[in-house]
Amino acid sequence: MELHSDQDKGDGSLKYILSGDGAGTLFIIDEKTGDIHATRRIDREEKAFYTLRAQAINRRTLRPVEPESEFVIKIHDINDNEPTFPEEVYTASVPEMSVVGTSVVQVTATDADDPSYGNSARIIYSILQGQPYFSVEPETGIIRTALPNMNRENRDQYQVVIQAKDMGGQMGGLSGTTTVNITLTDVNDNPPRFPQSTIHLRIPESSPVGTAIGSVKATDADTGKNAEVEYRIIDGDGTDMFDIVTQKDTQEGIITVRKPLDYETRRLYTLKVEAENTHVDPRFYYLGPFKDTIIVKISVEDVDEPPVFSRSSYLFEVHEDIELGTIIGTVMARDPDSASSPIRFSLDRHTDLDRIFNIHSGNGSIYTSKPLDREISQWHNLSVIAAEINNPKDTTRVPVYVRILDVNDNAPQFAVFYDTFVCENARAGQLIQTISAVDKDDPLGGQKFFFSLAAVNPNFTVQDNEDNTARILTRRNGFSRHEISTYLLPVVISDNDYPIQSSTGTLTIRVCACDSRGNMQSCSAEALLLPAGLSTGALVAILLCIIILLVIVVLFAALKRQRKKEPLILSKEDIRDNIVSYNDEGGGEEDTQAFDIGTLRNPAAIEDKKLRRDIIPETLFVPRRTPSAPDNTDVRDFINQRLKEHDTDPSAPPYDSLATYAYEGNDSIAESLSSLESGTTEGDQNYDYLREWGPRFNKLAEMYGGGESDKDTS
Repeated sequence: MELHSDQDKGDGSLKYILSGDGAGTLFIIDEKTGDIHATRRIDREEKAFYTLRAQAINRRTLRPVEPESEFVIKIHDINDNEPTFPEEVYTASVPEMSVVGTSVVQVTATDADDPSYGNSARIIYSILQGQPYFSVEPETGIIRTALPNMNRENRDQYQVVIQAKDMGGQMGGLSGTTTVNITLTDVNDNPPRFPQSTIHLRIPESSPVGTAIGSVKATDADTGKNAEVEYRIIDGDGTDMFDIVTQKDTQEGIITVRKPLDYETRRLYTLKVEAENTHVDPRFYYLGPFKDTIIVKISVEDVDEPPVFSRSSYLFEVHEDIELGTIIGTVMARDPDSASSPIRFSLDRHTDLDRIFNIHSGNGSIYTSKPLDREISQWHNLSVIAAEINNPKDTTRVPVYVRILDVNDNAPQFAVFYDTFVCENARAGQLIQTISAVDKDDPLGGQKFFFSLAAVNPNFTVQDNEDNTARILTRRNGFSRHEISTYLLPVVISDNDYPIQSSTGTLTIRVCACDSRGNMQSCSAEALLLPAGLSTGALVAILLCIIILLVIVVLFAALKRQRKKEPLILSKEDIRDNIVSYNDEGGGEEDTQAFDIGTLRNPAAIEDKKLRRDIIPETLFVPRRTPSAPDNTDVRDFINQRLKEHDTDPSAPPYDSLATYAYEGNDSIAESLSSLESGTTEGDQNYDYLREWGPRFNKLAEMYGGGESDKDTS
């Protein structure tokens, strides 16, 4: 590009300058000629146009000779950019068996060239790989199926390469490619199929109900829910003997036993089993039917079975008076096997611990081996065992219930013990007792008792109430306990069953003193006891008093032993030098643990002072060391003499406190109050401070304070 000013005469007096976008970097101007040059290759995709300003100035005066001119440099596009896809690899899927033209996915490429200038940005799509299965629309980039009935079971993965070319696909255009991975998804287009038409299974006849015999499985080329199969028995001679259950995780049909099997009854069963898809797509009905069948033959195998009883339980009734060895009933069992082995019977002795019954091992007859008694046990629950002689391990049990029927073999007796008395002032015909009876037997018509006297009695009579009770009445007026204190009245009680049973019960009737209303006051036996001594109640009261006194004495003795000794010094406010309070009275000279006698001889030993080992001190004042007092030989000899006397005296009590001290302690606020050491310092001491220590030191204050006053006055 060239700029030229009308004022330019070609003599070099003018200078051209350039400013604006890219001036001096991308664009430069020849200051003499005004030619504009580009310093490097220009990319329209970076910037489509540039705005520049040019001016001619006088080279010497640097003044413009013309006004500044503005111009725009527009970059013309060339096809220098190929189409590009946003993804290098695409993933897509389409159902198998889709019709031709089914849309799979759309891919779109972009071109950086100017779409408004020529065909540089016009893109055309084509397929480089993936034919003849798929096609692509040239203008839109939509990929579609190109073949009908593509089957996933044959091939499920396809790789398609799509090309995008600019310049409308013409020669010389630039291009870019991308890869599309296409997966065929499953549809239910395959029915289930059994690998064979017949299967043979075997099962022992002893298999319990619910036992799995075997399994059948139909294969389906589809996947997921399209391959789910349901099994059922649709025909055969064993539909009521067997069941089939679909196992969801393995897609198998499990055949199980529905009813007990018997080899001797039937040895072979035939079943027709059907497998059908549970999810069928109506679009593919024409490919059906989506089910298949198989014939299942089941053989029942013979097993050495245990014996079988003719009944599930037996009930025998027998009277209690039968003779020993009488057969009460027979159980029957057989060998269900074809060999029909002989059977051996036995009793489970855990159900007949008393061995009242026995059984014939050959024919199963149960008989008695001990007498029966309904009143002891009305029912006997036995267990009979049947075993094959050839195979004793195979056994079967059956319950046998034996009911003992009643026989009238027990006589009635008094229902309770009667304590009967008659008043001395009783009149004839007076009721003194009502009696009843009980019977261990249980007749069908119920109990009925009759009461009578064993012999005619002049004093009493019995009157049957005909309701299993009777009344005892007096036959004369007045009784005397001093003449006869007790009467014995035999009463005969009988029942009405066959054979009739009866017993004689004796009533003991005491003669007692009564008031006017007939209330008993005393009887002959109690009246004889009262003069002889105290009553039982009085004896019990005396015994209780003695026990209470003993308890009081024991408690008093225990409290006396536990009483604690009170200490001599009760107050913690006593101020003394080096005193340890133990709340103990002391043990005398022989108590070497109470006070270290060595302290009297050597005051410096106070620092190594030992505590008593027999009791725990409550308070311990730590001594402070002060200058030692001078040793006193006379006092030491005196103490040693007294100590020796007490050590050899057997009558001296233990733990007696030593009252004589030659050392009062160290570091007391009042210093030493001992008269042993006050001879040299008495005149220099002032004891007025003792009055400030409280009432406990008033006496000392009067003694020492008064002494000072007397001395001064004298």
